Parts: sequence; structure tokens; C-alpha cells
Amino acid sequence: MGLMERIRTSAQQHNKRIVLPEGTEERTLKAANFILQERIARIILIGDQDKIREMAREWKLEKIEQTTIIDPGTYDRKEEFANMLFEIRKEKGLTMEEALKLVEDPLYLSTLLIKNNEADGEVAGAANATGKVLKPAFQVVRTQPGISVVSGAFLMLFKNHELVPDNILVFADCAVHPDPTDEELAQIAISTAQTAKNIAGIDPRIAMLSFSTRGSANHPMVEKVANATKIVQEREPSIQIDGEFQADAAIVEAVGMHKAPGSPIAGNANVLVFPSLEAGNIGYKLVQRLAGAEAIGPVLQGMAAPINDLSRGCSISDIVNLVAITANQAAAIKHT
Repeated sequence: MGLMERIRTSAQQHNKRIVLPEGTEERTLKAANFILQERIARIILIGDQDKIREMAREWKLEKIEQTTIIDPGTYDRKEEFANMLFEIRKEKGLTMEEALKLVEDPLYLSTLLIKNNEADGEVAGAANATGKVLKPAFQVVRTQPGISVVSGAFLMLFKNHELVPDNILVFADCAVHPDPTDEELAQIAISTAQTAKNIAGIDPRIAMLSFSTRGSANHPMVEKVANATKIVQEREPSIQIDGEFQADAAIVEAVGMHKAPGSPIAGNANVLVFPSLEAGNIGYKLVQRLAGAEAIGPVLQGMAAPINDLSRGCSISDIVNLVAITANQAAAIKHT
């Protein structure tokens, strides 16, 4: 059974409520129908109710009748959710009049449903830019306790690669935070350990990457990675983590043994934490294109409830997969 099949099977067992705020978007609606057919999650659609039902009839999406459809323009609980948003944001200067307008935005309404424990997670981005998806998430749902930074991990799937015996590596941060401090980098590592365990299903062995291995270079950028590693080791001693490592020392056993003798991670890492978004984004795309790895993600990490962002070029399958991942994230958060 492949990774995505395992993730979908696990999601079926959790039966989580996932809200899709782009309810009138074609791929989203077709993905919702498939998700319901496969019982991957319960679905809440936000959008014009008549249009959603008309589109479902046109494309013979019979399972859409099993969704909860919320039309923000006619929603009878609009004032209730506006009051909630006002209370959350009034110290930031939000007025009640502004709150009443914002709750008609499906992206804001989705986060309020999650905040009110009426949905377990959200998937959006097929029709909206990342910034527009994340802004209400940061304002309403916010981050997990002890985590102040949101990051994005990619599950990198390989086919019989000699350096990846389990055929999977987890890369972060490849999507969100441009230049983390040592404290933020430590938080990214902790969040990625959770993703590796709860979503990828692997026991994380984390390598903190740099252009130096164990002090072979002296630079503030190296010190940042070394400090972040120490923070994680002190804060979460159960996490297997080491660094700083150059990439080859992290994943090539012979190089790791030579450059970092005695390290339990060197040459044996399955989670790679990059020192910056620039390095992470370049790294995952090079591996995807040159090594032919399948890149699943980004899986957003650190939110108090899972909210995941799609590429606007996503496929129906991408939406289904991300809903399944989101359902598993929601189950892990509730469990912990």
C-alpha cells in the first residue's frame, strides 16, 4: 500500500469535517463528490447554494447532496459569526460593520466554523492566492501553543532510490517563512517531526542543514542552525535530531560517518530541515525535477487547526489528497 493510499485509509477511520470554501469551483466540487464516495471525510461546502446544486446536477455529482452547504450571502447565523469575529479582532481595530462584511467571505467564514468547533480543518487555494487563504487563518485560528511560526513541509516520494531506503523524505520549510531565527527554525523542526510521524508515518530522524558540518565553517548562518538544533534537543529530548550538516553528510552514510562520526543521524536522516525558505524551495524543486520525486504538499504546520493551501493549478486528485492529509492532521491535533 502506497503512502497516499495509507493516508486516505487513515482519514476514512477518522471521519473528520473538512470545509471547502471554494464550493462553486469545478475541481473542488468534483473532488468533494469523490471524497464522499470514498468516505474520506465529511464535507462542508461554502458558496451559492443554488449554483452548487446546479453544477452538481450538470456533472451528475450525486454525493453533493450529502454535504453541508452554507451560502454566506443568506446565512441565518451571519450575525452570530460576525460577533465572534468582532470579539477576536476588536483589539486590532476591527469594527462590527467590518466584521459583518468579512463573514460573507468564505475564507473567513471557514476559519470561524473551525474556531467554533463546527469543522475540523480547511482546504482552499484552487481559486485563491496563498496570502488570501492564510490571512484569515492567522487572524482567527492562529497557531498551536508553543508555536509562533507556520511552515510548509513537502513529502518527497521516491521509487527505489539507493539513498532513500524507505522511499520517503520530508523537507521543510519549503513554502512559508523566508528567514527564520534560530528559535523559529527550532519550532519548524518540532512541527516537521509531528508531520513526519502523523502524516508520513515514519519515525523522524531530523538533519538540520547548512553549508557546514559540525563546525567546518564559521558564520552567523551556521551558528543559527547549530543553535536551533540545541534548542530542539533541550526542549524536546525525545526527538531524534542533529546538526548542523551539509546535505551529503545528512543522507549519504559514507559521507556522514566521515564528517560526523558517532552521529546517529548523519547519513541516516529522513527529515531535512533547511536553514531558509530560499534553500528549502530550491531544494525540493531540484529533487522533484532531477530525481523524479513526487512532491506532496505543502502541508502547512503549526496552526491550531489544519488549514492547507492548494496551488491554483491543482488537480482533482491534489484536492482529494490534501483533504485526506488535513483530516489526519486534525485527528493528530485532537489526539494530542
